Amino acid sequence: MSFEGVTGIVQYVMNLVGILAFALSGAFLGVRKDFDVFGVVMLAEAVGLGGGVFRDPVIGVRPVAFSDPRYFCAPIVGGLVVFHSARLQHRERAFDLFDAAALGLFSVTGATKAFAYGLNPEAATTLGFATAVGGGIVSSVLAMELPPLLRADRDLYALPALVGAGGVAVLRHFQLLNEWPAPAAATLAFALRVLALRRNWRTSRSRFWRNPFAGLRHAPEPPRPEAHLDHTPDLDHHTVLLRRPRMGELPPAPAPTANATAPTGPYNATLSHRAPGRRSRHARIPNPVLNVQIEGPVQTRTGPSTFPLS
Repeated sequence: MSFEGVTGIVQYVMNLVGILAFALSGAFLGVRKDFDVFGVVMLAEAVGLGGGVFRDPVIGVRPVAFSDPRYFCAPIVGGLVVFHSARLQHRERAFDLFDAAALGLFSVTGATKAFAYGLNPEAATTLGFATAVGGGIVSSVLAMELPPLLRADRDLYALPALVGAGGVAVLRHFQLLNEWPAPAAATLAFALRVLALRRNWRTSRSRFWRNPFAGLRHAPEPPRPEAHLDHTPDLDHHTVLLRRPRMGELPPAPAPTANATAPTGPYNATLSHRAPGRRSRHARIPNPVLNVQIEGPVQTRTGPSTFPLS
């Protein structure tokens, strides 16, 4: 069978299988987000048909979802099956396999259809990639999630799609694209995605984030804690500032006692400082010692470094 045969019955079957597989994974996302039956079906439609709806207007044809009822009904069936099957909902790994299969199939069918309408290899590869990942992006946006295509903490997603679409371009260049190599390219993309899921393969991140302490150097320095001792307006105003030691600086040795004198009459005074035993970012800071002298008729009280004023 020639290239025209690939764009006929083989591509039609691959499209239907890919739409159904993507619909199952999209419906599972809707169930996980606690959508109702209408939301689950709509998410299945968005995943199954989103990539093709984007691709077909680019190449200048009517989207197949609006011309063939089978394409439109397949996501509805898949969404209802997932919504009403409690046993299937607990098999999350199966939906990863469905998503991987659809990713490989759509990357091949998208690039094949682009070649059928006379696009060059670069454009065909791009459209094949967009067909494979477009539905997942639409569903993630509707479910208010960051698409897996953009997440560094998810397994390989974009690379398998590029392998499938790029494989079609290579086969087309050497005139080897027919009924057997096309499914083989989809199988290669599927296998790469499954291996990435099993072995946690991921693309590299920026060097800034590979260093766990890199972000600390660029973060603003946190404000240093301060303690204030304020008195009523009829008394002299005093403010005590407590500074925690910097990195490598030894904290001051605590004094055994602290003496304070306070008026015998009623007054309004507040004392705030670091609680005893609180661990700072760099070192344990002992409880600060305060020596406060207030003018006037006083009553003297002696006690440990942490004391109430009376």
